Amino acid sequence: MSAVEQVREALTNGLAEADLPGLVAAARLPNGETVEVSVGVRGVDNPAPLTTDTLFWMASCTKALTSVAALQLVEDGRVGLDDPVGRWLPQLAAPKVLKGFDAAEKPILETATQPITLRRLLTHTSGFAYAFCSTPLTRYYAAAGEAAAQGVAPDPVLVFEPGQGWQYGIGIDWAGKLIEAVSGESFDAYMRRRVFAPLGMDDSGFFLNDDQRARLASMHARTPDGSLAPMPFGMPPEPYFGMGGGGLYSNPSQYLRFLDSMLGRGPQLLKTAHLEALCASTIEGAEIGVLKSIQANTSNTFDPFPDAAKAWTLGFLANLAPGPNGRAAGSLAWAGLSNCYYWIDRASGAAGVMCAQFLPFADPRALAAFGAFERAVYAA
Repeated sequence: MSAVEQVREALTNGLAEADLPGLVAAARLPNGETVEVSVGVRGVDNPAPLTTDTLFWMASCTKALTSVAALQLVEDGRVGLDDPVGRWLPQLAAPKVLKGFDAAEKPILETATQPITLRRLLTHTSGFAYAFCSTPLTRYYAAAGEAAAQGVAPDPVLVFEPGQGWQYGIGIDWAGKLIEAVSGESFDAYMRRRVFAPLGMDDSGFFLNDDQRARLASMHARTPDGSLAPMPFGMPPEPYFGMGGGGLYSNPSQYLRFLDSMLGRGPQLLKTAHLEALCASTIEGAEIGVLKSIQANTSNTFDPFPDAAKAWTLGFLANLAPGPNGRAAGSLAWAGLSNCYYWIDRASGAAGVMCAQFLPFADPRALAAFGAFERAVYAA
């Protein structure tokens, strides 16, 4: 059986077992071969076949690209990893830390004593969080009102002192804002010029034209009975900020070009020293990369390597022991809220990305399909 046939079989079986309308995946095999496969249709409300040029909301798969863009500015000498970013982003010069709540459920806020740096933004050690995996932040939003929840409050709120913990959050959205402030360009324009264009990712971006919108996969929500229902969804149009933490539209074929670059294939976005810095472990622990969801309609609890030591680099999650489906220790990975997943195995030269389009994140059956896809890549 050819590599394409093995991957197609894995996706087709995963599609049926997860009761999904469609899946698209692309991979770089250890032997250097490229595999791109699409199965199923664009949505339960759209019977058009999925194709390899169908576009997906990539959600947090955006983060690694933004991290690379930030490191380009470090490489250019325009910002330092350990520079306080309040120099360019006044809102982050003296952020508030949520210390608790009083008897009336009013938030207790104190000015942070440690600076927010670019390194802390990229490694999720800045104190920023997402509400779907932070009970304190959810309580804060309930008390502070809608403006705070939408991120337009005058004082961004942290859930711990910068540098004093790991919490998945909006830090890389702020890294995108830093890229704008340092470069003098809009985030979207910078990414097109210095990331997407060099890689040939000409069908990827933060704002869709009419042709791209016509090629979107439908977004879905998993219902209580396990089936999928279509749900309205779309990132805000221009001139809204492009969201370095989760605003990208792309597809596996396009995204594989980025994964290839991280493998050292094709155009390189960073010089060797900064590429190695991007991929090196910065903070380790069994809790790293674990999302403890408190919003079941948004995400399931996610532990990509249960009970195993993991690390966060400046752009990725790293597994410190070999993975169960083939990837070597030290491989890099992450995912997107819409059930998009990828990995990069620099030891073997393999990489892969698989996209679905539904909530909640970390769907067990979608993860099983991704595992089968990974095994097929290494078996090919």
